[in-house]
Order: sequence, then structure tokens, then C-alpha cells
Amino acid sequence: MFNQEDTLIPFNVSQLPPAPWLVFAPHADDETFGMGGTILKAKERDLETNLVVLTDGSKGGEADDLVEVRESEVRKVAQSLGIASLHTWSEPDRSLEPDDQIITRVSNLILKISPGTVFFPGPLEIHPDHRAAAALVWKALQRVKVSEEPPIPISYEISVQNPINMLIDITQQIDEKKKIMRSYVSQNQENNYPELVVALDKGRTFSLPQEVKFAEGFFKYEKIDLGLSIRDMIHSVIDLYAEKV
Repeated sequence: MFNQEDTLIPFNVSQLPPAPWLVFAPHADDETFGMGGTILKAKERDLETNLVVLTDGSKGGEADDLVEVRESEVRKVAQSLGIASLHTWSEPDRSLEPDDQIITRVSNLILKISPGTVFFPGPLEIHPDHRAAAALVWKALQRVKVSEEPPIPISYEISVQNPINMLIDITQQIDEKKKIMRSYVSQNQENNYPELVVALDKGRTFSLPQEVKFAEGFFKYEKIDLGLSIRDMIHSVIDLYAEKV
């Protein structure tokens, strides 16, 4: 016997999680493509959002000044999204690794900002930097989970569907999200990313009421989940798709 659909996907939209928010993006654009509509909702409600761009994005094109261009783009986008603080860490693109140095840097920033919610890419993303970002933020959260009020860990989708247990209605924000996505000119020259993102956001309404036209998907973890490695956490979620033993 198999679990019913509502074990694997929400049939209702969720409320926004507690602020302040701290969003970790592997590259400049992932925060907007993945959860730009949700960040816009936070802006509308005066919820503080802080953003960390982990890599320099140097492998995302051929331009000699690509790193500078991408940083300029994300600074413009951060203003549009209402980002309270932007951190660009310039780790080597496509070489992101969850080593002790960056894990310590992430955990120190979490302790400094004291966010209510920490967002990071879904662990089943395709790009290696996306998966590395999930792993390193997870390990950093494990270091700070002993605090009195540890942040809620939530992963977000960027380029593909991941397992989710939370959907945010971005119907009212989709037009503004499309506009902001166009700010990433350097990346949109590489692929038709905005079109693909909108398709993903449309597809995420499959289980929702008809009035929800676009949604972004997330996985909200429980604090107890941080007792597991990210590998074991992934397996525990995937097991929900398998036949019950």
C-alpha cells in the first residue's frame, strides 16, 4: 500500500514563516528564480529579508567582466526585492564545497542575524553548487541548533521540482517577479530562465484551488530533523514515496 497524495504534496497554501529571514543563494539569480514571489510577499508585509550570494557566478557565461556584471545585477535586484542586507561571498563558481571554513562563516552569520527562518536550496537540485549550498547550510544549522530559539530551516526550489510540504501563493506577485527576473540580463542570454521558472511556478498549482494561478514550493523541516545528516534526511523524505512496509 502507498501513501496518499497529501502525504507528498500540500493541497492548501501556507502562511509566511517568521521573520527575520536569511536566504542563501548559490548564485546571483537563484533567490529570485527560486523564491522571488515569496520574497516580494515578505516585502509587502514589512518582513525583513537578508540575502547571501555564495559564489562569484564566474562560470555563468563568457564575458570577461561577468563577476562584476552579476554582482551589479544582484544589487539592483536586492533593491527591487526589498532586501535588508546583501552579502556577496564570491566563492568559486561550480566549486562550492561544505568545508569547515564556510560552514563556520554561515553559522556565525546565522548567530549574528538571529533569523526566524533560514532558506536554502532543495537538496535534490541538479546544479552541484545548489546541492553543496544545501549541505553547508544544513551543517551550519546543526551547529547553532542548541540556541534557545533556533531558526526554522526551509529549502526552496530553483530549477527543478524537489519534495515539498509547503506552497506559497504568488499569484499577485508573479508579474513583478517576471519583471525582476528580466534584470538578470547576463543569465537570460544563456537560457530562457524566466520562461522555465514561470512554468515551474504554474506547475506547482497542480494540487491547489483554481484561484491560485502561481505558487512557489518549499520544504519546511522540523527542528528535530537537524539531528540527522542531510543524506539521511533526504532518504527519510524519499521513503514517503515508496510502498509502506
